Amino acid sequence: MITSKLPNVKESIFSVMSKMATEHNAINLSQGFPDFEVSIDLIQLISEKMHKGHNQYAPMAGVLQLREKISEKFQQLYGHLYNPESEITITAGATQALFTAFTSFLKEEDEVIIFEPAYDSYAPVIRLNGANPVYVTLKSPGYAIDWEEVKKVVNARTRMIVINSPHNPTGAVLSDEDMMALSKIVSGSKIIVISDEVYEHIIFDDLIHHSAAKYPELVQRTVIIGSFGKTFHATGWKVGYALAPENLMKEFRKIHQFVVFAVNTPVQTAIGEYLHRKEEYLRLGSFYQKKRDFFVQLITEQTRFKVIPSFGSYFQLLSYDGISDLKDKEFAEWLVKEHGVAAIPVSEFYHDRFNEKILRFCFAKSDDTLIEAVNRLKSL
Repeated sequence: MITSKLPNVKESIFSVMSKMATEHNAINLSQGFPDFEVSIDLIQLISEKMHKGHNQYAPMAGVLQLREKISEKFQQLYGHLYNPESEITITAGATQALFTAFTSFLKEEDEVIIFEPAYDSYAPVIRLNGANPVYVTLKSPGYAIDWEEVKKVVNARTRMIVINSPHNPTGAVLSDEDMMALSKIVSGSKIIVISDEVYEHIIFDDLIHHSAAKYPELVQRTVIIGSFGKTFHATGWKVGYALAPENLMKEFRKIHQFVVFAVNTPVQTAIGEYLHRKEEYLRLGSFYQKKRDFFVQLITEQTRFKVIPSFGSYFQLLSYDGISDLKDKEFAEWLVKEHGVAAIPVSEFYHDRFNEKILRFCFAKSDDTLIEAVNRLKSL
């Protein structure tokens, strides 16, 4: 007889909706991946690294050249210098980095504050480590954090606070005031912050990404998670990274070495060389803002969906209130089967499946894909 460690966890909604999209020949705007090509220069560079023999295990912490480039990038953008030898680790994507971070520091009965709607990997891994998620609901309008509410739930058992900006699934972006409020809350405590910054360069409307690396109080207690899959349109490569002060990174690496040990060597080596092309990531905001604006214009002019503003990430929330009385998961399933468009029901990002009649759509797609998707939606 098997006793499940996660008895209430089912197959990820991303897998479910992508599978349904394939079965019904639907346009997949559910799972967050681009449908356009990766830079041919980067692909050729990876091939070159393979042909030059970079095909065996990388160092456990990652290829040093890549860690040095990440260190340089963070110093230039956010003003803090991470030691590439002891404070940066290359991971098999951001999800592995999150798993490793939670596993490195959580003990039974610890509490972790997460903000809902929340990326669906946080809570299960927290529970897997014997800790308890404490949910704080983001407030309308704009899915903002109520820091007074956060103060009320912080106690002696609070081990972590997890932030995510730009935010998946809402596209909300934390401000300098938010980061200062967080700094004050954790000051003088033993709380560790997990800062999920995988969409750091995908930010719109002249807003600025306020990395935890910019704030002295946060730097000393934060594990920052990043993703090259998001930055270079290559989610399938599964290469990410974690940054943390040496005392935290030492513990992180203890777990990391037994999860994957080392990450794809030729891809690491190629990205380490490619990162000098700063324009490739600095232009991402304007690149995706054009896609957001294009998609929103189509939705606004041709459909009955209501647009909820997105200020970052490559996701757009749309309300179907007034179109259907179905719960969002039922509506999402119906949309795939009857209209050939797959999206994610936002209730899946809440522990209690709170239904707001909102779906999440990924607009990291070609213009032709977005046009065809809206053509299928406008008959609703």
